[in-house]
Amino acid sequence: MTSGGATMGLFGLLAMLGVVLLAVVVVRMAIGGVKRSGEGAAAGGAESAMQTLQERYARGDLSTEEYQERKRALGEGG
Repeated sequence: MTSGGATMGLFGLLAMLGVVLLAVVVVRMAIGGVKRSGEGAAAGGAESAMQTLQERYARGDLSTEEYQERKRALGEGG
């Protein structure tokens, strides 16, 4: 038989972890989210997409037709 104190202690620990996790998420959102390579989430998004596209083409993951189609979709022309 379990005691009520042990159950409440476990619940209290989980509640505290939830509060800490929530605080971390709020702080990260307030400072602009996750940044990669010194860029903000919105800055350089098209450049990053184009770089990924070029890397996939270089690896042979995409055919020339697929590469050109996706490049046009990103607004880079033909």
